[in-house]
Amino acid sequence: MPCVRTLLCILATLGACGAVAFLGYCVYFDKKRRGDPEFKRRLRDSECIPPSGARESLKNEKLQEFFLQEVQMGELWLSRGEHKMGVEHLTNAILVCGQPQKLLQVFKQTLPPVVFDMLMRKLPLICQQFEAEMHEQECLEDDPE
Repeated sequence: MPCVRTLLCILATLGACGAVAFLGYCVYFDKKRRGDPEFKRRLRDSECIPPSGARESLKNEKLQEFFLQEVQMGELWLSRGEHKMGVEHLTNAILVCGQPQKLLQVFKQTLPPVVFDMLMRKLPLICQQFEAEMHEQECLEDDPE
């Protein structure tokens, strides 16, 4: 039995030494990291600016959410018989859609011909308004005031 006790004592001592060495390394590394003059700047920069991929992902997520919301609102208004409001929302969905031609094909197959004709007449007007707003926004961003 003394061999088992001795073995356990040695293992406990080795475990304690390993833990002390690990804690010592952690303290050393933390002190070295905190002593780095660039550390706080790098930490602040990494917290403030999300990676560009994350920004794009968030932007795409919001666009997709807006697209789905507009399609749902368009369907809701059309189901209530409010064709003008339904077409307005469906046109907004087409503007933010990544594949507007495919969406128009789907609308052509699923919407009543009267509503689809309204949509096709409304689309150029909305596109012109959208382009005018984008141009105005670019001009405001370029203005040095």
